[in-house]
Amino acid sequence: MSTRTEERPDTRTREELNSARPSKARYALILGGLTAFGPLSVDMYLPALPLMATDLDTIDSTLQLTLTAFVIGLALGQLVAGPLSDSLGRRRPLIVGVSVYVIASVLCAISPSVELLIAARALQAVGAAAGLVVARATVRDLFSGTEMTRFFSMLMLVTGLAPILAPLIGGQVLTVTSWRGIFLVLTGFGALLLIVAMVFLPEPLDVSRRSPVRIGSVLRAYLALLRERAFLGYALASGFLFAAMFAYISGSSFVLQGVYGLSPQQYSLAFGLGGVGIVVVGQVNGRIVGRFSERQLLATGLLLAMTSALGITAAAAFELSLAALLTPLLLMVSSIGLVMPNSTSLALANHPRNAGSASALLGVLQFLIGGLTAPLVGLGGQETALPMGILMASFAALALLSFATLARPTTR
Repeated sequence: MSTRTEERPDTRTREELNSARPSKARYALILGGLTAFGPLSVDMYLPALPLMATDLDTIDSTLQLTLTAFVIGLALGQLVAGPLSDSLGRRRPLIVGVSVYVIASVLCAISPSVELLIAARALQAVGAAAGLVVARATVRDLFSGTEMTRFFSMLMLVTGLAPILAPLIGGQVLTVTSWRGIFLVLTGFGALLLIVAMVFLPEPLDVSRRSPVRIGSVLRAYLALLRERAFLGYALASGFLFAAMFAYISGSSFVLQGVYGLSPQQYSLAFGLGGVGIVVVGQVNGRIVGRFSERQLLATGLLLAMTSALGITAAAAFELSLAALLTPLLLMVSSIGLVMPNSTSLALANHPRNAGSASALLGVLQFLIGGLTAPLVGLGGQETALPMGILMASFAALALLSFATLARPTTR
């Protein structure tokens, strides 16, 4: 009797999934939009950073704290949103979070000083955190196994477009208005996604599968996840690679525009090539994930990232041409399409009952490590790409080391 009772929620979930299959594209668009909060909010104003430094009368390293504040806020916000989504369902924390994001985006647009902009960016990140947590947890609610990995790869088709479109949109907005207009565009995106989620996104977490929020139980759940070697290995692998990616995000506008002389529009196009790579590699990953295991594909992505980062460092050290720098940069960014779907799927695979908390901790490790990267890039100076390359290579090496030492397959 007990076995049959335990199987009922799983059977009900499969039935819900089967009925949702005709609208899988709808789920991909909505959940992809939620996961795009991060790259859109970071990448769209990158072409404006040099102009913002002049307008706000500040230095580059101080302005880069707006990136750090956003990433750290994104990390801490997920710690709260994750357990709440396990207890209250996915929709309510999502709606509150996206509403906060919209309000904070308006505050960013009207900030008169860099200090107020940093504070508004932190609040904006807290709101965006709910979207990231709910998107990953919803995928875990609906899918499992290889099908979950395929759907995360499908999300890369949507989220991979964000790095392409964000700097392009930001560069074009700068042709008609100031950097403040970029944050007004983000306000409109958040408002649109809020309406779409309220109307078209059903609640994926059944009431019987929810758990009450108690501070003690939440802390114990997080500690248990941190003690799990496999989860920690996959989370740190993706987190360190995200830090390598963030070193590029925070330093590329100064390197490519300041050192190599690209205009904001040219920089947007160069930056967007990385998004194309993420999309292409992510879709290839979704097609071959049955023929090769998630671990094999994850290892391949980490090795690609490591070798590409070494190429970036060499190109910067020997002051090679722009093409010699952009080629390994493109390969480095493209490796995200292999690493993120597989590491996320492997990390969440054994946590169907607390997918929100596991998703939150996964995001925290990614964004907290990444948030510490921006000031390091700024301290290295803006006259050369070498500090950016060294940081990218160092974090890629740490990602590979975490996977090799912690995320080892268990023997039965």
